[in-house]
Amino acid sequence: MPAFRDHFAFAASSYASYRPRYPAALFAWLASATRGHELAWDCGTGSGQAAIGLAAHYEAVVATDPSVSQLSSAEGARGVEYVAMSAEASALRAESMDLVTVAQALHWFDREGFFAEVDRVLRPGGLLAVWSYGLLAIEPAIDARLHHFYSNTVGPYWPSERALVDTGYAGIALPYPELPTPRIAMEASWTLAQVLGFLSTWSAVGRYRAAEKADPLPKLSHDLASVWGTEGRRQVRWPLTLRAARKRM
Repeated sequence: MPAFRDHFAFAASSYASYRPRYPAALFAWLASATRGHELAWDCGTGSGQAAIGLAAHYEAVVATDPSVSQLSSAEGARGVEYVAMSAEASALRAESMDLVTVAQALHWFDREGFFAEVDRVLRPGGLLAVWSYGLLAIEPAIDARLHHFYSNTVGPYWPSERALVDTGYAGIALPYPELPTPRIAMEASWTLAQVLGFLSTWSAVGRYRAAEKADPLPKLSHDLASVWGTEGRRQVRWPLTLRAARKRM
């Protein structure tokens, strides 16, 4: 099993503040697709964005992450228990979970080890759901600058695992038969400051700062301000890819 590398410790508090929330429709669909609603495991929870959404539909949510710095910034919610554990070796009871979710984190896992752990803790007929979201989009003039920043400015500093997000996890075989999933819009109304706060949580930005001893965001902030216009808020969209698979009975 590869050693855990915390790519987000540098931005744990910003991660909690600026990472987007997932749409309510996503959690409603998950609830409709699971046969039981007693226990859900949100693995690689980070600061709990998915765990909070799950809590509205399940009696209890165990939200795990090996990053203590991330968990220390997570938002509390009734029914959510945050625990520092790895994806590949949890302390969860066998066949105890109705649902296992991974939000924007599967690419960091040892997938063979994780899928074996899912098979151990998931109840027969239980659901595994994984999702990821790609580069945000706002409007063409802004998007061109964001794309240049993503691909060129900090492009060399993305960990290799990021490529799996760019493809929507294409090529990753889930361990059970897959279910058809709905297309779900992921959007938010954000200010320029919120967009920049979100970008500050990118692992590539942290790696750029460490390597170059400089911050790439002030220049981008100036560039984006020139095309943002007078509107305080703009609609931000992310391409959301959802995949789900059901364990056999």
